[in-house]
Amino acid sequence: MNLPLTITPNFAFLGVLTAALTALLGWAFARLPREHWQIVATLPRRKGSNGTWEGLNLTYYGIFVATANALATALFLVLAEAAGVATGQALAAVVATFVVCLPAARLVARLVEKKANTFTVSGASSAGLVALPWILLGIDALDPRGASIVFPCLAAVGVAYALGEGVGRLGCISFGCCYGKPLAGCHPRLQKLFAHAHFVFAGETKKVAYEGGLHGERVLPVQALTAVVCVATALVGAALFLTAAYGAAFFVCVAVTQAWRLASEALRSDHRGGGRISVYQFLSVLMVCYAGATVLLVPGGESGAPDILTGLGALWRPAPILFLQGLWVVIFLYMGRSTVTAATISLRVLTDRV
Repeated sequence: MNLPLTITPNFAFLGVLTAALTALLGWAFARLPREHWQIVATLPRRKGSNGTWEGLNLTYYGIFVATANALATALFLVLAEAAGVATGQALAAVVATFVVCLPAARLVARLVEKKANTFTVSGASSAGLVALPWILLGIDALDPRGASIVFPCLAAVGVAYALGEGVGRLGCISFGCCYGKPLAGCHPRLQKLFAHAHFVFAGETKKVAYEGGLHGERVLPVQALTAVVCVATALVGAALFLTAAYGAAFFVCVAVTQAWRLASEALRSDHRGGGRISVYQFLSVLMVCYAGATVLLVPGGESGAPDILTGLGALWRPAPILFLQGLWVVIFLYMGRSTVTAATISLRVLTDRV
C-alpha cells in the first residue's frame, strides 16, 4: 500500500537549503585551493617612476566572507520573521551585533597572534555572543508591549552563525589560511583516512605557502571539515527552530561549533598564539558555558511555532534587500582588501588594434 507523502513548507525549505549548500561545498572543495582563486581583481592605486602602477588586490576571501555574512543574515531575518519578530527589531539586532563583531575580528587577532593584518572569526563570534543577549534584552525593553524576541532571536542567530561560519571557511580555502597540518607528519591513521581527501594548495601568495611553507604539499583539509560540521549544525539547528525548540536550537549550534573549534585546533598548523591551549580554544569553552547559562537564566522562554512562509516574505521587501546588499559591500570592503599581498600593473596600448 502506498502512503501519501505530504511535503510541508518547513520540510521543503530545509530540503532546498540542504541541496544548495551541498552543491556549494562540493564545488568549493574541488576548486578553491587552486592558485587563481585567491585574487579576484587588482586595482591600480599609485603610478611609479618606471611607468608601472602599484595595485591593490581584492580577494575571493572577501567575497566568500561577505557572502557568508549576507547569507547568514538573510537566514536570520527569515527565521526571526517566521517566529513573529518584527523586521525593524531583527535589523536592529543585526546592526548592533555587527558593530561589536567587526572590530573584534581584527582586535582579538592582534592581541592573540600579535599581527595587525589578519582577522579571527573566533574573536568576532565570541564578542558577538557575549553581547547578543544584552542587545536583545535592550530591544525588548524598548517595546515592552510585544512578546519577547529574546529566545527566537537567540536561536535564529545561533543557526545563522553556524551557517556563516561554515560558508565563511570557503574564504579560508581560497586564501590558504587556517590551514591544516602536513599529512606526512600526521598519525598513520590520519594519513590513511585523508589519503584521498586532502588539500594541495597552489600559489606562493597563499598564507599556507608564505607562512607555513607548505606550497604544493598535502595537508589536512581542516577548512573543509569545519565547513561541513558547521553547515550540518546549521541545518540541524534550523530543524529545531522550525519546531519552536528555540533554546535547544541556540545551544546546539553554539555547543557543536565551539566544540569543533576546540577539537580542530589540534589539526591546524597555522599560528594560534602561544601555549599548549590556545586562547581561541579557551574562548570556545567559555562560549559553550555562556550559552548554557543564557538558556537557563535569561528571561523569555519558548514561544509559538514559526511559519516559514511568513519568514520568507522578509526577503521580498525593499528594506531587508537593501540592507543585505549594503552589508555585503561593507564587509567586502573591510575584509576583501589584501594588506599582505601586493601587485605591479603595467598598462599599454595594443597598437595593432588602433
